[in-house]
Amino acid sequence: MSKAKELTPEQFRKMQLTELDMLVEFDKVCRKHNINYVLFGGSLLGAVRHKGYIPWDDDADIGMLREDYDTFKKYASEMNSEICYFQDHDTDPEYRWGYGKLRRTNTIYVRVGQEHLKNKTGIFVDVFPMDDVPLSTLGQIVQDRKVYCLRKILWSEVARVQSTGFMKLWYSVLAKIPVEWVFSRLNKYAVKSKNITPNRVRCLSFPATGTLYKKNSLKTRYSMPKSWFTNRAEYLFEGRLLYSSKEYDEVLKYIYGKYMELPQKDKREQHSPFSKIKFQDEEMIV
Repeated sequence: MSKAKELTPEQFRKMQLTELDMLVEFDKVCRKHNINYVLFGGSLLGAVRHKGYIPWDDDADIGMLREDYDTFKKYASEMNSEICYFQDHDTDPEYRWGYGKLRRTNTIYVRVGQEHLKNKTGIFVDVFPMDDVPLSTLGQIVQDRKVYCLRKILWSEVARVQSTGFMKLWYSVLAKIPVEWVFSRLNKYAVKSKNITPNRVRCLSFPATGTLYKKNSLKTRYSMPKSWFTNRAEYLFEGRLLYSSKEYDEVLKYIYGKYMELPQKDKREQHSPFSKIKFQDEEMIV
């Protein structure tokens, strides 16, 4: 496994602006076709607290209800291909995650421990589809256990390289399970997800957002109201107007608690460790 590299302050800011270009291009297509999206997680926190990126974070996240996500996929090719393209398992069969990414064209970004994966790489923005969950709390808990197992199968190709001992053997066994089987199971939830249903939602291929803040009640921990993704407002983000939830206070308390309080310096986490990176106009850093 390769050693982690660090960005210089100049490269860190360049990473933020590279992702901003993709957000703007994504926003253009969504506005043209009346597709709902929201800046989510740290991106919403950055918009509210800093009017842009959280200063120590170069990550950008988008959330969309499943129907809007699928509609965007139909028009994703309208994004300027010199800027970015959309990636998921349908467009890149080697891609192992259940959510999509905007990838910056002609860039490279490889996370530590994922050098052996065969999917296309590049500086990215995560795009999370939000699927319907069962109406009952018990149903949501059962579903959470099921999708946890599915995520572990997808993750196994990475984990078998990073793990040792019994866990390495266990993940090596999981890695033998065809990913198409996993995606077929996830798709059974996706096809039932409709904007008009009363169900709450979550991204099934990622840990439940409500578990990030431990004080959330059991009834809300595994799901979020759809209005957080449909009741929207424009926010100034790095000098650009982008959409996020009008109910930002509820969203951010759900994820972070006292979200206006700055974390201690040793808690200010940056992007996941990388082993290779290349911007469009630079040589690769390895």
